Amino acid sequence: MNKQKRFFLVVSIAVLLVLAVFITPRFIEPSTNDLSGLSLPSPPSEKVIPKVMNDIIYKEEEWTTNFTHDGAIIKNGDWYYVYSTDYMVGAPPTPGIQIRKSKDLIHWQFVGRVFDQVSSDAWEWTGGTTYWAPNVVKMNDKFYLYYSVSSVGKRTSYIGLATSDSLEGPWKDEGAVFKTQEGDGYTVNAIDPDITFDTEGQPWMVYGSYFGGIFITKIDPQTGRLVDPTEEGTLIAQRKNMSYGIEAPEIMYNPDTGYYYLTVSYEWLEDTYNVRTARSKNITGPYLDFNENDMVDPSDDSFDTGNKIVGSYAFNKDSGWFGTGHNGLLEDNGEYYLIHQGRAGEEIYWSHLHVRKIVWTEDGWPVVSPERYSGEKEQKVEEKHIIGDWEQILLPRYDDTMQTSQKLTFLSNGKIEDESGKSSWKLSGDNTLKLVIYDPGVAPDDYWEYSLKVLPGWDWENWNETLVFTGMNEEGTAIWGKKQIKGE
Repeated sequence: MNKQKRFFLVVSIAVLLVLAVFITPRFIEPSTNDLSGLSLPSPPSEKVIPKVMNDIIYKEEEWTTNFTHDGAIIKNGDWYYVYSTDYMVGAPPTPGIQIRKSKDLIHWQFVGRVFDQVSSDAWEWTGGTTYWAPNVVKMNDKFYLYYSVSSVGKRTSYIGLATSDSLEGPWKDEGAVFKTQEGDGYTVNAIDPDITFDTEGQPWMVYGSYFGGIFITKIDPQTGRLVDPTEEGTLIAQRKNMSYGIEAPEIMYNPDTGYYYLTVSYEWLEDTYNVRTARSKNITGPYLDFNENDMVDPSDDSFDTGNKIVGSYAFNKDSGWFGTGHNGLLEDNGEYYLIHQGRAGEEIYWSHLHVRKIVWTEDGWPVVSPERYSGEKEQKVEEKHIIGDWEQILLPRYDDTMQTSQKLTFLSNGKIEDESGKSSWKLSGDNTLKLVIYDPGVAPDDYWEYSLKVLPGWDWENWNETLVFTGMNEEGTAIWGKKQIKGE
């Protein structure tokens, strides 16, 4: 080989080496959109579902999730049913209780109503003209529907009972189960009933509001009425006074953890409404939160009791949801779900039914998906799925205003992108994500530690498949996350 050819060969090799240095990383850098190998949910519909649809106000057959308020859920056979306060925008509601049904918890159809007017007995006691906050259970091969009628802003309230052989009716009104009024010697407000069963099959009614707190009392399984009709029961949750909102109790039992879980809603239903939870080994309490605070807390600090698992929120480029409270609970073949109402950010009087999958932390606490349910299942997640940009939302217990999302970037080297370079992430087990966030002078020992569950989900804001995470830190503060899937 002559000198000229050798020179050109050396130059060519040098050029190739230089190009390799600059080009190769682009090809070896992991894709931030990689969701390969996951079973992903399907789109809930062919096109984006608007939050506000003024053209359906008088078209009940098209209501689907619209105008759901104070919902309670039950499954019978292949169908899920939600019963809710008769609520709508732009016209006065009828006195009835709305009924919806679905076969997949995603696509809902409006069925009709329970009753068309408040019973004379309930009206004579309360002066109320609408039913509130129903709850339905099955006992003795028939269905028992509990409802509330109340004078707004007073303890003059009425919990009634109706029965039917079918979840779609017809329903027979069986009259009062429990009534309250000022000066009656009771503390409780007879509103927001939920029927739950203990491990022996004994039914209990948990009920009440900010007037006197949340109580639980035994139900006779043969009649559906109180075992002792003169006894209000045991106090299990309470806040200081009427300025400290608490209502809408539900209780579920998880045999895997051995705990009963109480959920209640704090604050005002049109904006700061949020769901809190605590647990107990006994159905009558005491119910303690993550930090072992008792849910009976009449002090000024009761804003800090209960694990907040749902609150008003907005992801990037979305108006978000206010009033995310008054939840219902469902266990279905070992899978758990939470439903609640959400009010559209652009129109706070426009309410929708939200269904969210519950997942369980390693230490036995329920947390919920940051996205509405679309058929997702927990499954094994790989590190390649985590890498990329995410949106995170914190749900602090002490701040019930709308929480907005912040960017969070997971790098391929296990680091989280920030100025310190000290924050990190690690995937363990099938779908547990551990975050260590450096926050000097604020976090315990300068680091927040989060244990999160990762699962596929549907991005309702951007209308595409995604991954989400949900969990808590070492102080019981919940965090939600959603991966940003960029267009190819």
